[in-house]
Amino acid sequence: MGRWEPNARGRLEQAALDLYRERGFEQTTAAQIAERAGLTERTFFRHYADKREVLFGGSQALEQVFVDTLAGTPDTAAPIDAMAATLEAVAAFFQGRHEFARQRQSVITANAELRERELVKLASLSAALAGTLRRRGVEDPAASLAAEAGIAVFKVGFERWVGDDGGRSLADHLREALGELRLLAAGG
Repeated sequence: MGRWEPNARGRLEQAALDLYRERGFEQTTAAQIAERAGLTERTFFRHYADKREVLFGGSQALEQVFVDTLAGTPDTAAPIDAMAATLEAVAAFFQGRHEFARQRQSVITANAELRERELVKLASLSAALAGTLRRRGVEDPAASLAAEAGIAVFKVGFERWVGDDGGRSLADHLREALGELRLLAAGG
């Protein structure tokens, strides 16, 4: 086993995605993922608590980008404008990960348990954003509405991005979704 080879985490991610797509999520074990990656099962568990975490292991880092960026926007920015700036930074977080995101999303879409986990992740993210907005002095319901709107824009833009051929950036899809939300809110 090549346990000392570099990029064990990346190799585990790719091996898991390949196996999930070939065999299905339920039929794939951590041992099979490790073997496909050329690593030991013990190495797998050093990186991930379970086989779901291969798909959701980046959630904390994503939440940190959302929260830190939102917290750093100018205090004078309207909540929706602060969310727009935050979405731009989040798009940069995904740069170079289009194919991984497409593969990940196809696995999640095919499994009810994973779809539920994805919704929980997005709800947690929305709560963190609403809390950040409240700390910035935005009162409820505006803080909750802006956070939920930001997550809705992210979800729609992300789904469009993973569904296309990679010709347009995630930032383009997020700007487009935000523009559609603004138009809808204006009564258009």
